[in-house]
Amino acid sequence: VDFLIVNGAECEPLLAKDKEIMRLYAREIVEGVILASEQTKAKRTVFAIKEKNKDAIAAIKAEIQDTPIEFYPLRDVYPAGDEYELVWYVAGRQIPPGGIPLNVGCVVSNVETFYNIYFASRNIPVTQTLITVHGAVHSPKTFWSPVGMSFGEAIQIAGGATVKDFIMIDGGPMMGKAVTNLNTPLTKTSSGILVLPAEHYLAQRKTRNDRRMKSIGKSACDQCSDCTMLCPRSQLGIPLQPHLAMRALGFSGPQNEILNKWASFCVECNICSLYACPENLDPMDVCRIAKHELKVKDIHWTPEEIKRLATDVRPTKDFRLPPISMLTRKLGLADYTKIKAPFAENDYLPQMVHIPLKQHIGTVTKACVIPGDEVYSGDIIGTIGENELGVPVHASINGKITAVDTAISIQRMV
Repeated sequence: VDFLIVNGAECEPLLAKDKEIMRLYAREIVEGVILASEQTKAKRTVFAIKEKNKDAIAAIKAEIQDTPIEFYPLRDVYPAGDEYELVWYVAGRQIPPGGIPLNVGCVVSNVETFYNIYFASRNIPVTQTLITVHGAVHSPKTFWSPVGMSFGEAIQIAGGATVKDFIMIDGGPMMGKAVTNLNTPLTKTSSGILVLPAEHYLAQRKTRNDRRMKSIGKSACDQCSDCTMLCPRSQLGIPLQPHLAMRALGFSGPQNEILNKWASFCVECNICSLYACPENLDPMDVCRIAKHELKVKDIHWTPEEIKRLATDVRPTKDFRLPPISMLTRKLGLADYTKIKAPFAENDYLPQMVHIPLKQHIGTVTKACVIPGDEVYSGDIIGTIGENELGVPVHASINGKITAVDTAISIQRMV
């Protein structure tokens, strides 16, 4: 490994958990980074943080001053934290289409991962996650939550919603998915909950159904190609052209499949739909559906086609990433950005948690407990096979197992 890149970008608007974890737990993060650097034998280790996050930068710099770890300042643009973007700007290397950072000698990981590595080296498992709750809540804040606690409880910790009818976005406003069930559990990868009035522009966009979205796109897309011109992956030379996926809506059969292949490398950053398109259409969702249809039919670019279609990074690259200030105005979130979501201690103890057996990529864990078992926070409740790629699942509270299905339910012990 030539580069170990520490991703402290936090490029999604309104989220503050990465900034806060760097500010408050810099020592643990840096020690985790050093451990990872030693294990990967990285020649260079680089911390990438947005220039605007002065407090986080100061905390991290204080911890790395006597180490070989370097610092790289990032612009306040979206998606600064995408691993392809980080590898290009930090290492000057172009990840091949469909590739991963390791293909070009790089490893990229998020700051909370290094925080967890530090504790894993001390045999302390992941039982909680740091989240930001923002938007239409009385007291936006960032706090630690037990894995498996419900969205509804997290919102109450932030003072509750300020409106009666609302939707929740799991994650940031760009890539996060709409959630309507308050009992949805937080997972190890949860980063935040954005609460929005049901009538909000972004709430309406996030809940638009696929049939309506495709119908509108088929009739209204004028093939201006703004979505492709502003696509970050396209600017990096990846053969990705959302406007051709939009064109595919008007065709069936082989022509539809040929055009849909131009969606193959979409990572659903949502710039095309929520920023670039002047008609407020949904190229990202069209690409998402196209990718699924191609997978079902086992249709994909051949290695020869990829080699022929991929290009060098485009000379317009540096000028095509939207500033966060413009993006938040476009999303109708400018007023929310005026309110911070600082870290707050959380002493709330949920009476019940529902911990999913699948929380991320990799092998689905298998439950190793049954209803009636008593467990303590940190106990293993889900395991993986010896040669499988994945991680165990641990209890996040002391309690009794009440149900085992796709999630394990634990009732807190009094």
